[in-house]
Amino acid sequence: MLRLACRKLGAHMNSGVNIRPSSQISGFHSSQTCLAPRSFFGVEDFLDDDNSRPYTYQKEKKSKNPNKHVSFKQRTVAYMEPFTLDVFISKRFVSASITHRVTCKQVAVAGTNSKDIKAALRSRSDIPACLSVGRILSDRAREADVYTASYTPRERDKFEGKIRAVVQSLIDNGIDIKIYLD
Repeated sequence: MLRLACRKLGAHMNSGVNIRPSSQISGFHSSQTCLAPRSFFGVEDFLDDDNSRPYTYQKEKKSKNPNKHVSFKQRTVAYMEPFTLDVFISKRFVSASITHRVTCKQVAVAGTNSKDIKAALRSRSDIPACLSVGRILSDRAREADVYTASYTPRERDKFEGKIRAVVQSLIDNGIDIKIYLD
């Protein structure tokens, strides 16, 4: 875009002076031409080995075996079980959500921090609060036509107590939850 504007400007100016856009000035240390716009600090961004992104971004880990076979189950599990349950419990509140794996959109959300639930509860982080979060989440999920979800607890979470209360409340209120314990 900048090159096009410079060409048009050079075409209109018949002085014969060649204008070089600042984005094509070679890098300070690397002696590479950098086609990115100037950075915030006024120095061109240095490019990594692949010449794909500025050096400031963290590179993704490359697979040791790029031709590694991906199984059919690994490719299709996100479409076969598209909804996942996420439960977060802190010392002060409980929240749970059902998220679509493919689009990463939250379909239903419930938590004890919301105004409608906060007023009705005595405590926001005990077992009855977990049961009410599960009940409200199941109602909201049914409104969105979601009747199944999968749940995998985080590494630090044990499937007992408050987490189990939220999941059991969802199951009791008509949402089929597949629980994957590793």
